[in-house]
Amino acid sequence: MFQTYFKQYTSAATLAFFRLAFGLMMLLSLIRFASYGWIKKFYIDPAFHFTYYGFEWVKPIGIYTYLIFIICAVAAIMVAIGYQYKLAIVSFFLSFTYIELMDKTTYLNHYYFITIVSLVLCFLPANCYFSVDAYKNEKLRFQSIPRWTTDILKILLAIVYIYAGLAKLNSDWLLEAMPLKIWLPDNTKIPVLSYFMNQTWVHYAFSWVGMIYDLGIVFLMLNKKTRNFGFFLIVVFHLLTRILFPIGVFPYVMIVSSLIFFEPSLHKKILGLAAKLFSSSLILFENGKDKVQSFSPINRLKLGFLGLFLAFQLLFPFRYLCYPDELFWTEEGFRFSWRVMLMEKAGYTEFIVSDKLNNKSIRVNNTQFLTPFQEKQMSFQPDFILEYAHYLKEYYQQQGFINPEVHVSSYVALNGRLSKQYINPNINLAKENESFTHKTWILPFNDAIKGL
Repeated sequence: MFQTYFKQYTSAATLAFFRLAFGLMMLLSLIRFASYGWIKKFYIDPAFHFTYYGFEWVKPIGIYTYLIFIICAVAAIMVAIGYQYKLAIVSFFLSFTYIELMDKTTYLNHYYFITIVSLVLCFLPANCYFSVDAYKNEKLRFQSIPRWTTDILKILLAIVYIYAGLAKLNSDWLLEAMPLKIWLPDNTKIPVLSYFMNQTWVHYAFSWVGMIYDLGIVFLMLNKKTRNFGFFLIVVFHLLTRILFPIGVFPYVMIVSSLIFFEPSLHKKILGLAAKLFSSSLILFENGKDKVQSFSPINRLKLGFLGLFLAFQLLFPFRYLCYPDELFWTEEGFRFSWRVMLMEKAGYTEFIVSDKLNNKSIRVNNTQFLTPFQEKQMSFQPDFILEYAHYLKEYYQQQGFINPEVHVSSYVALNGRLSKQYINPNINLAKENESFTHKTWILPFNDAIKGL
């Protein structure tokens, strides 16, 4: 059955269109990021950076951090035009992933989506049609490619939508309209809409429609009869979320990426229009041959890796089931699971560093070490709190504190609930180490959010 599937083919125009669109979107996203001064603000100015567990070695490199972004932008251009594609997409994947890992304060779901898509593109023949590589080298030119090379991208998009929909099947989202009940009334500057954003029924309508949309949109796009309607919903949904919420370029990434579900004839039309801009046409690429799926040891290894990668993407979001207590409270297993805009969390966290031997202690002024954005993110995320506690231990040890202890006074509010104590103040966080095990020093939630 598998070999039969792997012998099915589709037009190479679809993958070429996705490559071109992906490269251009990434270029524009990087230009936007730089134009707002965010490279300096998020990566160069801060004295301290929050790192991912296991990737503590990935850090900004001062003024040379700009070079990483330049490499990433150049790679995005090369990916878009299909020039030295293998080198370009690998360079983009490595540089973009490095950027993403430099500071988890800036974590966003769509950054993770870009990372996994670019990794998969490293294994796809996306330069075999409408590319500089295919133009220069006839051996790289193909008119048809194995169907799985486009289906795998559709699966990644499906995971994002469906998992986001499953995550909304919880009592806070559906029964309490949280956190939309908090967020929507903030849109007071939008004419006409501002009145409706204060209506309770609108909060519930947005919650339920959002859940139904995420769970159903992929199936609408897979069905040729409902595809146009589905794409109309995608455009309306993402443009509306872009207007209501500051979520960057993610809506546009999803809108353009969703075009991959359409027939190759549309992709050829788009590529044809792009070709006219350079006084060219697609005739040269239409004379290409079919790229036959090979089952050589190397290709079997490649297919095996991608199969395991997809299995990982399907299972990894459910790792939260391995931890006790409420996911939204502990956030153990929350990231990289497509839980998009599901909670409003705010906290206040104060650190007390003490030297018991010399009987002295100090209340830390967080603004001395963290930017306002970093302090906000740290105040309600346990792994941030732990990493910062270890940083304070090392800092004050250098200031003469002997075997410093770090204790925390922390209070957090979740989805409109009253603020409550978050971290056990009796625990010396300087002696607690980061790991994949449950953080026992997080105080119990003592409430229930039912659902997935």
